[in-house]
Amino acid sequence: MGFKCGIVGLPNVGKSTLFNALTQTAAAQAANYPFCTIEPNVGDVAVPDARLATLAEIAGSKEIIPTRLTFVDIAGLVRGASKGEGLGNQFLANIRECDAIAHVVRCFEDGDITHVEGRIDPLSDIETIETELMLADLDSLERRVVQFEKKAKGADKEAKETLALVQRCLAELREGRPARLAGVGPEERSLFQSLGLLSSKPVLYVCNVEEACADKGNAFSDKVREQAAKEGAVAVVVSAKIESEIAVLPQADQKDYLDAVGLAEPGLNRVIRAGYALLHLVTFFTVGPKEARAWTVEKGSRAPRAAGVIHTDFEKGFIRSETIAYDDYVSGRGESGAREAGKFRLEGKDYIVADGDVLHFRFAN
Repeated sequence: MGFKCGIVGLPNVGKSTLFNALTQTAAAQAANYPFCTIEPNVGDVAVPDARLATLAEIAGSKEIIPTRLTFVDIAGLVRGASKGEGLGNQFLANIRECDAIAHVVRCFEDGDITHVEGRIDPLSDIETIETELMLADLDSLERRVVQFEKKAKGADKEAKETLALVQRCLAELREGRPARLAGVGPEERSLFQSLGLLSSKPVLYVCNVEEACADKGNAFSDKVREQAAKEGAVAVVVSAKIESEIAVLPQADQKDYLDAVGLAEPGLNRVIRAGYALLHLVTFFTVGPKEARAWTVEKGSRAPRAAGVIHTDFEKGFIRSETIAYDDYVSGRGESGAREAGKFRLEGKDYIVADGDVLHFRFAN
């Protein structure tokens, strides 16, 4: 499943440095974790999950295969991008193809690195990017609304629902608010996504701070966190400079480096996990002597859909899933112990997969 998180930001905020660190980290882990660079600005990275190693140890798995998330490095946006400034149309099209946005915000001062606006003001930077996305959406919907209105005059129920949703989105955009604040219910999600609105994407703010503030952040990142809380978004603090240095170190030396700078783990791990959560994804596992593998499925997915992630035939011929919760698998030291403890379950087509489930699918050929 190709879940994409687009990395956006103004020029000189550390966006590409962060992306390079992500891809270098993945390349360094290539012996154990699948990695590929699809294009120069697209990379798949492993989602850190300590549970996978635990499962592999219990099952004696020869190989560990984590689930992955795709990050796309989108060239720096500038004011006027919605009108085509700075190759804006191309960049906005790249954002449209992503499922979520990781917005890198400059939260550090450095006289040697110029800021496109001539000042360090992360909230203003956020507003600049958000405004360009909203202006592009406003233009898109206003050009299509007449068409939606014509279709809604008939008896087409979906056309009427679409028009009502479009009008709600337009109301938000005209007030200077992103479309994702239009109060879209779960039943409207598919219709909402079909509109292709840039400001509908969930947002993760990545606060790029100086090395000394990589753990707790600073006054700039505090403002971004407050803004994220107001929007119901998420903010993560990292130092792109530190991450780029960690990424090129041998695995054996990384812990010493992290200890020296006072970090428990690379900030990129937090970015990856936050991006994963932002997309409302959950992880399930398949475990055996050959491999322990993590798989990605959207939260709320039923068992046949999860089976289809592994192979389409599994979904078509789904019978039931053998299911053990992660904690039960660990406490029972594997499938046999879980069975003995009464924690082994057979679930049918209506079962909603929970994060951490260890699954084995039964299906008809």
